Amino acid sequence: MSNMRQITTIQSAAVQVSTIIGVGVLALPLIAVRAADSGAPLVTLLGLMVGYVGLFAITILGMRFPDQSIIQYSEVIIGKWLAWIGNLFAIVFFAVLTSLAAREFGEVVVTSVLKSTPVEVTVIVMLLLASFSCRNNIITFTYLHHFYFPLILFPGLGIVVLSMKNADLINLQPIIGNDPSHMLTGVLTIGALFQGTFIMTLVIPAMRKPQKALLAGFVGLLIAGGLYVAIVVAAVGVFGSEEIKNLLWPTLELAKATTLPANVLERLDAAFLAVWVTAVFTTLLSSYFLTIRMASEMFRLQDHKAISTFLLPFVFILAMLPTNIIQLYAVIEDVGRVGLYITIAYPGLLLIISLVRKKRGNQPSDNVMEPLH
Repeated sequence: MSNMRQITTIQSAAVQVSTIIGVGVLALPLIAVRAADSGAPLVTLLGLMVGYVGLFAITILGMRFPDQSIIQYSEVIIGKWLAWIGNLFAIVFFAVLTSLAAREFGEVVVTSVLKSTPVEVTVIVMLLLASFSCRNNIITFTYLHHFYFPLILFPGLGIVVLSMKNADLINLQPIIGNDPSHMLTGVLTIGALFQGTFIMTLVIPAMRKPQKALLAGFVGLLIAGGLYVAIVVAAVGVFGSEEIKNLLWPTLELAKATTLPANVLERLDAAFLAVWVTAVFTTLLSSYFLTIRMASEMFRLQDHKAISTFLLPFVFILAMLPTNIIQLYAVIEDVGRVGLYITIAYPGLLLIISLVRKKRGNQPSDNVMEPLH
């Protein structure tokens, strides 16, 4: 069954924003501070640049093959068997990424809100919600992201702006940090937080104007990355780098320390957690949707609904493997950095080979609504 091109450039950007802003936002300032102390905002900005490298490769490939996803055009570029290996790694990676995000969500919830609830319950509830939502097609998937986009972005920006009144600029100096020796590791770890740009490989074939995919990707990553940099600036400015090293989730503490004018609300952490839960859902929705859609295309399945249910127990088991939260974050950082080979190096290699071999797909007309295959 084919779908008509319906996704606009704005919707494509919204999908990227709501995919990237997710569970990792809570620990983001801690990751950046461990890498470069007061140079945390610079590390975050450089991590954003790493994210743009992967985005560029994915969007250019999508524009060269506007009717195909990475599963399909990789077989055209490097052959079926080599593509099968690369695509299998991508599927496993996003399945693991989904499980780790779900587990991190569960740890935050049982630590901050539902202290008597087993972490397994919160993890399986979120995974079930993502699994059921992923049974829709790419158009409905995009509408879900577009709906939640303002509910995620604007409250986040509001908390950052309100918290800045408590910031001290001296905490942000020197801008390169006191010990930049760990900066590269921090840049790669933060760059891994932007791997949600990979969702564009599924969005581009459904765009009305796939030739504007690069613009949509650039704007989407600029918005999400701008919010990430702003959160790190606010956290370091308010708490200082040494204090942040003692906080597990600095962004949550930032919300606790922020008040509305005239003390309408003395603490914003409850409201922030509500927004954060929504952001986690959209991130899990994208990573799980990527997993099942890529798997269904690689194995030539007619529908991805069945595989959505089939993979759920495996993702849940993976989520429960880390024994504690310390091990969880160590695994998240290692998996994220290794994932850069899949989300940046693999598309980059495909792009170079497609240019050398002069491979490209059919280019759609600006005025014709073409079906997806």
